[in-house]
Amino acid sequence: MTPESPFQPRRVTILGLGYVGSVTAACFANIGHTVTGVDRDQYKVNCIQAGKAPFFEPGLEEVLRDAVDAGRLRGNTDVAAALADADVAMICVGTPSESNGNIGIEQLQRACGEIRALLDTRTTPLVVAIRSTAFPGVCEQLYRESLGSHPMARIVSNPEFLREGTAMRDFAEPSLIVVGGDDAEAVAMVAGLYHGMKGELCCVSIRTAEMIKYGCNAFHAVKISFANEMGAMCQSLGIPAAEVMETFCKDTRLNISPAYLRPGFAFGGSCLPKDLRALVFRASRLDLNLPLLSNVIASNESHLQRAKNAVMALPGEKLGIFGLAFKENTDDLRESPVVSLLEFLIGKGRTIQVHDPFIDLSLIYGANQKFLLNAIPHIGRLMQPDLDSLLAWADQIVIAQKPSAEYAARIAATGKPVLNLVSL
Repeated sequence: MTPESPFQPRRVTILGLGYVGSVTAACFANIGHTVTGVDRDQYKVNCIQAGKAPFFEPGLEEVLRDAVDAGRLRGNTDVAAALADADVAMICVGTPSESNGNIGIEQLQRACGEIRALLDTRTTPLVVAIRSTAFPGVCEQLYRESLGSHPMARIVSNPEFLREGTAMRDFAEPSLIVVGGDDAEAVAMVAGLYHGMKGELCCVSIRTAEMIKYGCNAFHAVKISFANEMGAMCQSLGIPAAEVMETFCKDTRLNISPAYLRPGFAFGGSCLPKDLRALVFRASRLDLNLPLLSNVIASNESHLQRAKNAVMALPGEKLGIFGLAFKENTDDLRESPVVSLLEFLIGKGRTIQVHDPFIDLSLIYGANQKFLLNAIPHIGRLMQPDLDSLLAWADQIVIAQKPSAEYAARIAATGKPVLNLVSL
């Protein structure tokens, strides 16, 4: 990220001097901002004042000391004094798990409440940036309830992506910088704090920013669990797990890439369901419990059921289904989720017609034909030979396979209601 405008130093107050707050304070001061770190814990504040790290993090103490010596960083226990001339109040307090798994936002509420008590005396708006991990909707709740929707407050989400042990490098060399909010000036101010950094800057809606943080952490957990389950399987089979995964990671087109990371319809086809079942079956014979891999099929079936429910909720009497194969640009019908969808709709008495630009029933044979006819013996009566016939007949269009640009335009041109299952 390299904003075209020149660097504009800001006065930033960091509320909370734990791992995230201390690293953020030190690094922003190192960039050139004037930073005040606030915490109720006098020990942490004293450490900051003395240019010492309140905990061990490689590289933190050196940067803290330089920032304090340069006069760009100081500590304080007095929130009012720390916020008196601040442009941005960045909240870095904890959001611990509650007994039921929900996050506790009491510290966020308290910090915002302390800010609210000072807003009436301000003559310029204060940007409140929530850096703590907060579930989508929490920032809006804080603005509405704890900040009282005060006209002198602007709230944004600026989630952190710092790992303990490498936090200083993660801040200095970010792979992603996310700022979310509805106030363009507030978003621009917080984005500007990272001036000159090379990380990818993404300015998004406030709930998107909150969800990105959860998406990242969930995906990291899934990756670790996947690698561990594959490793356990390899170990049981006497296969070098490191070699398997190192080779796996060399595929940067499909494996370590954005491929498949697009919300859409359920997966199907001749490979993914079959091979997952084989892995799970073999694991059971080896007395291995692989919960992640064992539940992928169940997760896919749940997603397919959500699609079925969405189609059933449509008000149109005549449903035109675009797509029959398990994905676009193929005539492979094996384990196509669309076939399962059609079975369900027929069983529920819905009136449907289908068109797939790559399916000619007269040319379907072998395993394809067997799978389709076992599922829907009278499929021939449901197929429309061309898209225009389907569009003219249907009250509502259900897109169950990604259409080409031309087909998408023709569907949109009808003006008929469309339920797109492949692009959520």
